[in-house]
Amino acid sequence: MSDLTNIKARFGIIGNSEALNRALEVALRVATTDLSVLVTGESGVGKEFFPQVIHAYSARKHNKYIAVNCGAIPEGTIDSELFGHEKGAFTGAVEARKGYFEEADGGTIFLDEVAELPHSTQVRLLRVLQTGEFIRVGSARVQKTDVRVVAATNTDLQEAIASGRFREDLYYRLNTVPIQVPPLRERREDIHLLFRKFAADVATQYRMPVISLDGEARRMLETYYWRGNVRQLKNVAEQISAVEEARLITPAILARYLPAQPSGGSAVSLSAARGGMSEEGMSTERELLYKVLFDMRGDINDLKRMMAELMQRAPQPAEPPKDLAGLLPAPARSIAPAADYAESEVVVEEPSRELTKADVQREQIVRALRRNNGRRREAAAELFMSERTLYRKIKELGIDENS
Repeated sequence: MSDLTNIKARFGIIGNSEALNRALEVALRVATTDLSVLVTGESGVGKEFFPQVIHAYSARKHNKYIAVNCGAIPEGTIDSELFGHEKGAFTGAVEARKGYFEEADGGTIFLDEVAELPHSTQVRLLRVLQTGEFIRVGSARVQKTDVRVVAATNTDLQEAIASGRFREDLYYRLNTVPIQVPPLRERREDIHLLFRKFAADVATQYRMPVISLDGEARRMLETYYWRGNVRQLKNVAEQISAVEEARLITPAILARYLPAQPSGGSAVSLSAARGGMSEEGMSTERELLYKVLFDMRGDINDLKRMMAELMQRAPQPAEPPKDLAGLLPAPARSIAPAADYAESEVVVEEPSRELTKADVQREQIVRALRRNNGRRREAAAELFMSERTLYRKIKELGIDENS
């Protein structure tokens, strides 16, 4: 336990839950080996601390530690970033450049969001893990490197394998030692400790009195679902510290900073898991649907304005014609019986195809691409997704970008 205490103090890890301690114990044991490690867990749980612990307590600790966010590097340059390139290998390659695997020789590489790697890069990574060999982009010379790989993801890799987005052989190479980081809702006893730490940090930084929770507010904090995990908790603590004048936080105050969530949050999470969709994927789908609804509302408002303008421009109906005596209105045109009208004016309503989620996504992506003149980066930002995720969606949904 003393080793765990030292680790927590060194890396600023707060908490004493059994699940967290078990994950740290695995990281400490595997650190002395060169085995590949796969760290899994939801977004915001603090997966980035574990490769740091593994490197710091390994024989490689005096060599380089490089962290790479695979989801933040464009697909066209990811191979060059990881494995380097030769001069003239592609447009803009004015000189040869080392990649991360070459730079980190003898050290550790942390591949965050490893599930975002394209297939061609997955093949290259598998070769490095198996043989320690790699080839720079634009070169034919095989080079060697001695690198310890720790990967992390919040994606269900088994589902990604089943859908063909991730190589099964690479999964088993990376997952030699798995470490599961628990979500915050499974660390109830740590929630108040974390909140106090974040609140104290803000108070110290900005020289203000530290906030505290009354009993009911603390219970509310500890029973909240925390979909965004530790990252969301820190955000809430910082917001309350900066905005509220009161330093004793009541449930009424705390409730203003906790977004409403569907009842039975765990059930929502389970249903997402059964459906094979990560929380990041659910967030992307939700944002797309929200944008569709907003666009539909705008279209409806435009139609209302057009109808109002047409009604104003339409000529007013003329006065009914008078008879010859000018005293009585002319007889009204006879109206056919309802039965005859029904027979002669039968309207057949054709069944409409129900829109699927894929239809909604396709329409929203097409609109975003048109509004941004086909520029993927701007369209991805508008759709609240990474450029690589947008590229994958375009391929999955069969979207013609030239249409």
